[in-house]
Amino acid sequence: MYISGSLSVFVIRADIPYNNGFLLAQIVKTIGDFCSRALPSVDLLLYSPLLVLYAVLCAWFVSYLKRERDIRTAYTRKIFHFLIFTMAGVLQIFLGLSGVVLFGILVSLVIIFGLIKGQGYTFYEALARPKDEPHRSTFIIIPLITTAAGGVIANLLFYPFAFIGYFVCGWGDAIGELVGAAWGKHQYKVPSWWGVKATRSIEGSLSIFILGSAVTILALLLTGYTAETSLFVGFACGITGTLVEAISTHGFDNLTVQILVSGVAYFLLH
Repeated sequence: MYISGSLSVFVIRADIPYNNGFLLAQIVKTIGDFCSRALPSVDLLLYSPLLVLYAVLCAWFVSYLKRERDIRTAYTRKIFHFLIFTMAGVLQIFLGLSGVVLFGILVSLVIIFGLIKGQGYTFYEALARPKDEPHRSTFIIIPLITTAAGGVIANLLFYPFAFIGYFVCGWGDAIGELVGAAWGKHQYKVPSWWGVKATRSIEGSLSIFILGSAVTILALLLTGYTAETSLFVGFACGITGTLVEAISTHGFDNLTVQILVSGVAYFLLH
């Protein structure tokens, strides 16, 4: 047995002896390739002011909705989620992984600032769900970590299709909670930690499928794939995102959805 290619392109062959040294070399090469793609260049750093401005404007916008419009946290949190994931997908398409890494670092700093300010700070209140009490901060930190981990793993294993995972997670997951909060009549329980009760709804899951499929189709069409391919892969990614989100532990769907949706896109398109 022989495993050829990088970690993202495992192909099993029976005609060549298995070699642990080769596998280790491929893993090291894959990690090295990831690091070279992820490290922002000096030229890319020139985009930092614009990316900071975007992140701060997103934080200001959801804070405004919370403070001035009294919009529920279920909505403001997912609006922020949608805006950030969408920009990450756009950056990966046009600037590459390094643009996403730079943006992710800057957004994380904005979120950490809100966490430090804590309860009563408008941006914190726009992200921290009341139903997560007494672990409201924890359920900001966990999605922040799982989002970063999901992006790293998706790019390690399924580059260059991680952007599909960003879009399905960013659009599908966001609309799922919004629809669930507004019209979710048929709820079901999902696993959670620390005794925090977590539910999702059939209506929310259906919306994930619809929007997750739609955004994948659109993204593939815009990146040059045929309509037939875009439709087939779009529906496959929409179904995957829906099923994975439905069974994922509360706070961990940003990890699982990104990885598995990117994996489906990779294996269907590579």
